[in-house]
Amino acid sequence: MAAIQQPAAPAPLPDGSGRRSPGRSVLFFAFAFAVIADPVSSVAYAIEAALRALHGDLALLLPTMSLVVGLVVVVTANYWQLVRRFPKGGGAAAAAERAFGPRWTFVPIGALVVDFVLTIGISISAAASAVIALFPAAAAFRIPLALLLLLVVAGLTWFGHGGRLLFAVMTVLFVLVCVAVLVHGFVSPHTIGEAPASTDPGRSAALAVVLAFPVAMALATGIEAPSTAIAQLGQLDDTHRRRFGRGTLALLLVIVGGLTLALTVLAVRLRIGIPGKDSTQIADIAHAATGSGWFYGAFQVTSSLLLLAAASSSFQAGPGLLKALAGSPDHPGVLPSVLGRTNRHHTPYWSVLVYLAASAVIIVVAAGEEQKLVLFYAVAVFVSFLVGLLAMTRFARTEGKTALAWLNGLAAVAVAFTLLVNLFRGWPVLSLVATLAIGGAFYLRWVRAGRPSGIEDVEARAEAD
Repeated sequence: MAAIQQPAAPAPLPDGSGRRSPGRSVLFFAFAFAVIADPVSSVAYAIEAALRALHGDLALLLPTMSLVVGLVVVVTANYWQLVRRFPKGGGAAAAAERAFGPRWTFVPIGALVVDFVLTIGISISAAASAVIALFPAAAAFRIPLALLLLLVVAGLTWFGHGGRLLFAVMTVLFVLVCVAVLVHGFVSPHTIGEAPASTDPGRSAALAVVLAFPVAMALATGIEAPSTAIAQLGQLDDTHRRRFGRGTLALLLVIVGGLTLALTVLAVRLRIGIPGKDSTQIADIAHAATGSGWFYGAFQVTSSLLLLAAASSSFQAGPGLLKALAGSPDHPGVLPSVLGRTNRHHTPYWSVLVYLAASAVIIVVAAGEEQKLVLFYAVAVFVSFLVGLLAMTRFARTEGKTALAWLNGLAAVAVAFTLLVNLFRGWPVLSLVATLAIGGAFYLRWVRAGRPSGIEDVEARAEAD
């Protein structure tokens, strides 16, 4: 999912001393916690998506989410390799070009465009759901509320990348409040739900888990962010960019995996099933754990702010990608130059309007319900994951690293299986169609522009800008 610009450092940091300066520690905090806002926010809807796919069978929820976290570990391991190989950023696009040629670069680029739109739509819808769970009277205005939040986030984008440290703070606040809710729920829960411990999924338990876990792979979105966001760290050398990227991936894995499994166990223990129309499962977990007082309110507020931060990150990264594709004097573009026009805050405002319009459409079509959009979410980004894994497999084979080639190959098979299961659900194929159509359109424009060089570095340029 999307990366976020970190606040500019007050001064260049020393690169070669090997000492951890206070300035570098603050920079890592701002960078890491801002970047992981997107995957952390996925906790708000991924567990519920799995439970719905299991038809409410709580007994199978923990095995399903354990499988999800296991695949997240596999995908993270691949991006760990990407950060080592491309310390200046670039992610799957750079890997695809180096491994298969420039035309393959447009597959992950198309996937990113779709992923950014879906991230905005789902995050805004989930934030609206969090508000409605806290104030049920707002349920009648779900779509207007979601569109209002969308306009607010898009409007703040007008002012550029100032205050990105707030995203890091929002992530930390949510994590702290969530941990407090978990402790309260395990030690002294307010109430126990009435959901049945087990239901009949209509198929064998193993098959039910295998078919359900791909829906919850929305949890994996945003894993690619550190591999591209390190391009922001121009004041650091390659060694420290690798450390920042890998440190962020490790932090992401610990926080997202830990919160996911802990919330899943608590949901099973407190018997929190599929929520009612005007609530969410994560809200019901917090309510059962703490009651309806200020503690519950703090959880809902911090979760909604985190979701808005995730949407804002895509409103930064998505238009930034279109701006980079529009080109510059040093890099001829493949998109109309109007998409690269910026205001005095360096915001490509026409590109922002493109994402605003696209996100508004999917929010209205989905009636502002994030669970309808989750089914589409893990398709586009998994296309990017698959291309990146295949590229890393080829690199490993070329370099004679047989064990690593097998590891990456098996991971690619797992990702491909997840992608296929989601596609077989029917409507999610639209995400794949959009990904290929956008990537194909970009490729044709690139050919007509004379195949300008450097297209594989467009993700890195988007972040560096």
